[in-house]
Amino acid sequence: MPTPDLAQLRSVALRVAVETAELVEQIRVRAVRDIDTKSTETDVVTAGDRAAEGLIRDRLARLRPGEPVLGEEDGWGSGGAVSGEVTWVVDPIDGTVNYLYGLPWYAVSVAAVVDWEPVAAAVVEPSSGRRWTAARGMGSQLGSTALRVTGTTRLDLALIGTGFSYSAQRRVWQARLAAELLGRARDVRRGGSSALELCSVAAGWLDGYVEHGLHPWDWAGGALIAAEAGAVLRLPRPDGSDPDGLGADLTLAAAPGIAEALTKLVRDVVQGPSSHVGPGA
Repeated sequence: MPTPDLAQLRSVALRVAVETAELVEQIRVRAVRDIDTKSTETDVVTAGDRAAEGLIRDRLARLRPGEPVLGEEDGWGSGGAVSGEVTWVVDPIDGTVNYLYGLPWYAVSVAAVVDWEPVAAAVVEPSSGRRWTAARGMGSQLGSTALRVTGTTRLDLALIGTGFSYSAQRRVWQARLAAELLGRARDVRRGGSSALELCSVAAGWLDGYVEHGLHPWDWAGGALIAAEAGAVLRLPRPDGSDPDGLGADLTLAAAPGIAEALTKLVRDVVQGPSSHVGPGA
């Protein structure tokens, strides 16, 4: 297979994400009147999510015909990933609960991946218009500004982002990790959009981010943006394996100076005395 043009993939991702973000903002007031639930009663999907993913799929079918799309709302649609070829992994609204309540921290994430490795991405924040982009080996940007992670070397002076599941059982365990973070880091933030949390690491607004239980559409775009800004990255394994003892479903992005300390903290919690209710619960 020919090597994909990563700059072109990045351009397509941005074009589709920008157009979708405009739709998401235009229809928010009426879209949040039509909601349904997914994994639990607190895991909501709005008409905005469905309309946004429909638009993404339509635009990608026109701009990149024949390439499969994995989305949060409709899964694979038809088909699936092909080894060595471009697949699109999209989240039409990352941060749907924020969108529902009128909080401004939600995003459209569009990423091109090859064999589950993100190679080009765009994350657009509809409420502010911020546009985050990256292509593998080409750095990451917020608008036209190149991004770089912080130079912090001390976990006790680091600001760490995290998140919580819609599963009550999993949240109990995640609260243990948050408690450890609160005792060891400068402070903890929970914005409600993993894509934006990862972009915040890239911009230096957070020193690190850690969360168990994310799906590919949650991390694909933001993870590449963070990595291209210099973050140390650890992503969930597609095969469900856990070779480093951090939990098969862990997403971690951190400034290099605190990556080792943050990784050790997570491992200590995962392998601690209450690990029977650990990250996969």
